[in-house]
Amino acid sequence: METLPLVLAASTVLPTILAWRLLRRARGAEAREARSALRLDAAGRTLGLAARELEISGLALLGLAARLPPALLPAAETEGRRLLNLADEVADHLTAAPGSRGLKESRLPLGPLLREAVGNVTLSLGEGARHWQVAPEAEALTVLADRRALGRILGQSLARAARETRAGDRIALRLVRAAETVALVIEDEGAGLPREDLSGGEGTRGLSLGLSAARELMRAHGGELTLEAAPGIGARTWLTLPRARVLEDGAAA
Repeated sequence: METLPLVLAASTVLPTILAWRLLRRARGAEAREARSALRLDAAGRTLGLAARELEISGLALLGLAARLPPALLPAAETEGRRLLNLADEVADHLTAAPGSRGLKESRLPLGPLLREAVGNVTLSLGEGARHWQVAPEAEALTVLADRRALGRILGQSLARAARETRAGDRIALRLVRAAETVALVIEDEGAGLPREDLSGGEGTRGLSLGLSAARELMRAHGGELTLEAAPGIGARTWLTLPRARVLEDGAAA
């Protein structure tokens, strides 16, 4: 009979010990997960800074190329475009990484963001390296979007246009309205791509030049990013948003 209390005590204590050990293991796993998340977040910030530095350096080289002796111009342009390609690859990798942050949407006037994006590319290229034309109706738009994400989309899209053009070329930004969508179209006078490099349909440029990250950010907004190119003529980048994201359209009023 004396063994009965011992058995009862053991039947109570052993599950308690087991539960405590399981709880300690779970808390240890949570702590390791938190540390991993912090490392991933730090790595993401580092990759983002690296992509931005590569982009700035690539644009600066393209802008400088026009002022170099003719013998040095091809090498400078090639290196500038290589750096921009690397920047795009880093940005694509960053967007594809697990734990990408969600959108922080707000009421966003498009005009200041467009001027900022054009200004950043111009600052890296040098004043007058490209001729920018921004349609007033595009500046009059107000959308519901994540400012940082949309700024990155514009930055990558404008950097691509700068990469595919030369000194003095025109890059235009205009608005195209449809029943269900509104699109910001970026048109450049670049050489376009050879026909064998076009993908996704006749005259449509694929996203091998590093706009995958920008496309995923557009899709997160319920929109789409597509490109059209004609060899020897130029290209158009379509940044399309659903009409539901347009809060104000001053030019259409």
